Amino acid sequence: MAVSADTKTQGTGRKASREVRRQQLIDATIDSIAKRGFAKTTMADVADGAGLSRGIVNFHFDSKEKLLVETLKHMADEYGNHWRAALAKSGETPAEKLWALVKADFDRKVCNRRKISAWCAFWGEAESRPRYQELCGSRDQEYTDTLTSLCRELIAEGGYDVNCGSVALALDALLEGLWLRLLMNRHDFTRERGHACAVDYLIAVFPRHFATSGPLKTSGTQQ
Repeated sequence: MAVSADTKTQGTGRKASREVRRQQLIDATIDSIAKRGFAKTTMADVADGAGLSRGIVNFHFDSKEKLLVETLKHMADEYGNHWRAALAKSGETPAEKLWALVKADFDRKVCNRRKISAWCAFWGEAESRPRYQELCGSRDQEYTDTLTSLCRELIAEGGYDVNCGSVALALDALLEGLWLRLLMNRHDFTRERGHACAVDYLIAVFPRHFATSGPLKTSGTQQ
């Protein structure tokens, strides 16, 4: 039987409505975790925060654990898509790509106290919850592999006498640490200052590739 245009529109509308409500609930979960912490967040808190009935929460997520897993998946996908998009829009050189990757880490979309609070809560639970480790492990490895690859290219180009693995690991740890500083030091530390600190690290390790203004146009092995 042929499906009318009106029926197709209604179906699309219902699907869109479901997706919108799921996103509302995930956003409310992030808000609640940031405000109350992981353990004290309840399905009722999420429903109230989203402005939806508690029955709607149970319809989309029949347990708190499923809601939390979907929230973590959403955050991990959002972060992964964000840095990949920044990389795709960057220039072709490894210096331009690494600069874009570091800059993306301090974009307000992913780097704000609300989301950092939620990330910290999930990190705190990951040790005892293998599912959380599984969700983040492959994504973290992809990011680390990308950082390492770009650092390796820069070291080869510039003839730097540094260890690639150590440099990439230190940069990764620095970025995570600056996020934590943003969360803990609410008054004196900003995203802009965090980005400036990360840029200083790039300049210190790769002085022939970076300046405070950005990647240098002329780089390579020092003669």
